[in-house]
Amino acid sequence: MLRIGTSSWNYDSWEGLVYDRSSAASYLEQYARVYDTAEIDRWFWSLFDSPEPRLPDTQTAEEYFRSVPEGFLFTIKVPNSITLTHHYRKDKSKPLKANPLFLSPELYGAFLQRLEPLQKRIGALIFQFEYLNRQKMSSQKEFQSRMESFFSSIRRPFPCTVETRNPRYLNDSYFQFLRANELYPCFLQGYYMPDLRSILPGREGWFREGDLTIIRLHGPDRQGMEKMSGKQWDRIVSAKDQEIADILDTIGRLLRRRVDVYLNVNNHYEGSAPLTIRKIRERLDRPRTPLIE
Repeated sequence: MLRIGTSSWNYDSWEGLVYDRSSAASYLEQYARVYDTAEIDRWFWSLFDSPEPRLPDTQTAEEYFRSVPEGFLFTIKVPNSITLTHHYRKDKSKPLKANPLFLSPELYGAFLQRLEPLQKRIGALIFQFEYLNRQKMSSQKEFQSRMESFFSSIRRPFPCTVETRNPRYLNDSYFQFLRANELYPCFLQGYYMPDLRSILPGREGWFREGDLTIIRLHGPDRQGMEKMSGKQWDRIVSAKDQEIADILDTIGRLLRRRVDVYLNVNNHYEGSAPLTIRKIRERLDRPRTPLIE
């Protein structure tokens, strides 16, 4: 199974590509006529200097459920109040402030409860961890140990994927740990992470039939893309045709091993996620509902 969708969907500049301004349907309803998956990242931003972390509201979860058809599946980023070891610092000279909710089973349970109206439309959850220097995490061994303790103590009604921003963690020990704990990898193509084309080819042995993985296409330069595009996400401003072809070859090898793949495309990858997906579909020769012309 291969599902291809975007990272978030609420962009006015997609009118004419995905959305019809004259339609009474919501953006998500129109989106779900074109794609069969979407990444929800709005609930990731939850850790602030306030008494309580921000969690999803059930009304929004119910709205999302009603907006998409049966068979549509979301991938959802777990709140960063669970995955951040420390609060973000704008001023790097200030001391680190530990996050007491890091890998909190209680907070995760509250998060799952808020997702109940959406549960039949959830394909996988994404635990996104930032780059962990030695001030935040002493070693990969400690990271895996703390995760093992957390995942052994929680209810897991949905597949759980892990995205690390530590390049050196992407080794055999890490993937053995994921398998032993019934977790799946989430790969980021972009920022300072290694190119997927240098990681995955030749390592198909990390995967077995029935496994799942998420590949997130983000690109290396978020601010640069915003400057080039003017935050109008309706055109390709930095084409990555060869990179896309190579990644699709790798995805093909995973699919032949019966691995389910979610491919989540961000506007910051080439400048317009819908147009990137159009190119991907043309290369795969497997269009679904055509984009608005």
